[in-house]
Amino acid sequence: MKTVIVVQARTGSTRLPNKVMMPLAGKPLLIRQLERIQAATSFDELIVATTTDKSDDVIRDLCKEANIKCFSGHPTDLLDRHYHAARQEKADVVVKIPSDCPLIDSRVIDKVLNDYKANADKFDYVSNLHPATYPDGNDVEVMPMEVFEIAWREATKPYEREHTTPFFWEQPERFRIGNVVWETGLNYSMSHRFTIDYKEDYDFIKRVYDELYTEANPNFSLDDILNLLEQKPEIYNINAKYAGVNWYRNHLGELKTISEKDTRPQPLS
Repeated sequence: MKTVIVVQARTGSTRLPNKVMMPLAGKPLLIRQLERIQAATSFDELIVATTTDKSDDVIRDLCKEANIKCFSGHPTDLLDRHYHAARQEKADVVVKIPSDCPLIDSRVIDKVLNDYKANADKFDYVSNLHPATYPDGNDVEVMPMEVFEIAWREATKPYEREHTTPFFWEQPERFRIGNVVWETGLNYSMSHRFTIDYKEDYDFIKRVYDELYTEANPNFSLDDILNLLEQKPEIYNINAKYAGVNWYRNHLGELKTISEKDTRPQPLS
């Protein structure tokens, strides 16, 4: 069973343009995230899925330089782009990790993937997101290719095409949904934000890298980050106002399995 991680990346983010190219410890953010993913041991192939837009030549060049596979696909239909990237690599199991998670812990990736593999006959979709418990920015979603193809063929709602996987977790009566919870028993999904969408997010992530990244310890852990935030709460406060802000807020009237407790409105300033 070939397990392929697909990381969708583009330069045209509306809220924080070119965020995947912003520097972290001397390299672009995307490269630092890919390095953290590559530290995981439970997958077979990693591919970046970017768009066919000319503006994303920089991502194609970056992947070539880093010897990482790259697929160019539909600019706005992310489900289509993700599917064709996985199909190109002849994936049996498809893993979605978004490119806005530069602090993702490879140990979390392994935990979710190993849980899926141990229960592959029981689930059509496994993630650590529904419901979420890990700090936001440790997103891992797993599904077999034949199930993923169903979504690619049948999904019609705009948010299903844009966000790739709601087709599954919005139909628990049809698909067998598995969830991996944080083993600490804590829920930091709405209180700790390790993802990037705003300038403050970048400032937070850069500060974490400045504090923790070393050549001797490039793959610092989730525990390392949480310990740092406990020791220096001023770092936590950099982007704390955006904790809990996610794309769900724009679709509360449409999503059946998501409620107001799962999202927060964007701050006015």
